[in-house]
Amino acid sequence: MTENSKNLIKKTILYDNHIRLGAKMINYSGFYMPLQYTSSITEHMSVRNHAGIFDVSHMGKFILKGEHSVDLIQYLTTNDLYKIKIGQAQYTCLINDKGGIIDDLVVYKISEKKFLLIVNAINIEKNKKWINDHIKKYEYFDIELIDTSLEYSLLAIQGPLSLYYTQKLTNISLNKISFYHFEIGKFSGVKDVLISRTGYTGSKGIEIYVSNDNAEKIWKDILDVDKHKIIPCGIASRNSLRLEMGYRLYGQDLSEKITPIEANLAWIIKFEKEFIAKKILQRQKKEGKYKKFVSFIVEEKNKVPRQGHLLIDEKETTIGYVTSGVYSPVLQKSIGLGYFLINQKKISSVFLFIRKKKVPIKIVKLPFIRIQN
Repeated sequence: MTENSKNLIKKTILYDNHIRLGAKMINYSGFYMPLQYTSSITEHMSVRNHAGIFDVSHMGKFILKGEHSVDLIQYLTTNDLYKIKIGQAQYTCLINDKGGIIDDLVVYKISEKKFLLIVNAINIEKNKKWINDHIKKYEYFDIELIDTSLEYSLLAIQGPLSLYYTQKLTNISLNKISFYHFEIGKFSGVKDVLISRTGYTGSKGIEIYVSNDNAEKIWKDILDVDKHKIIPCGIASRNSLRLEMGYRLYGQDLSEKITPIEANLAWIIKFEKEFIAKKILQRQKKEGKYKKFVSFIVEEKNKVPRQGHLLIDEKETTIGYVTSGVYSPVLQKSIGLGYFLINQKKISSVFLFIRKKKVPIKIVKLPFIRIQN
């Protein structure tokens, strides 16, 4: 890595806090991000048993507003925005004109004419261009896309005790906020904070959208509530937590060469509305000719699947590939996600091919674990 390339890596407003806490920092999606502070397993289990806080300020944050903003989102994404009310959020995906996934994102309905879009950091510029190109193409002169990615921070507090701890910092009744709903109010003495019952871990939690000016105060106040029960967590544990739930990661499990049908995300496709590449996805679903998303548990110990590993049959014929894999601290087994090359309905035995060795795996349904929040 050259000095010039190093200078291109961005820092979140909490960078110095991570360094003081002893975090191991890495380049992740163009940002210096904490990989871990203590150990990924310690942080993982803290989220499953108590609570943890993540700095996910690298995520893209767009404001889309205007009279026809809802029409544009409806056309460019697969889910149906008319099904949610003000104060609700919706998981969806942007697709290209061939049905491939440009990005998966969460849309927050602030008002009938104003929306917050949380997008993946790696796709910020691509998404911005895609949306702006369509604003110009269809002459939506009343729509404005504002990129606030570097002006606002995003904190995720996750775990079964996360609401208990953070409730001490706000008068908003957090338990009354339903899953995938949000409220805007005062948190830790800061006004106009968006508090959302969302997350990427599967455990109970909230995500907080706040201006950079107040992010450090809120980060410290949350940690000060109980330094033994709520700890800072890095992207290593965030990855293992999301994999236990089977949540997809863009750039690994999702890409522009994969459609939401292939990714087993048909539940966020609403064919009753009009959207880009609708006919292509309808045809793909009807014909059934597409690669198939799979989730699996590795039968042998100390064999961790990694992106790019092959899936083979008994005759060692390649039938698929791995997109994500990790050791699950809860199951104490390795788990993985991937794709079969075709939509195979009956496969007797599947193996993971690691170091020229066939490792037996068990195809299972998601999520890998069940959580009682």
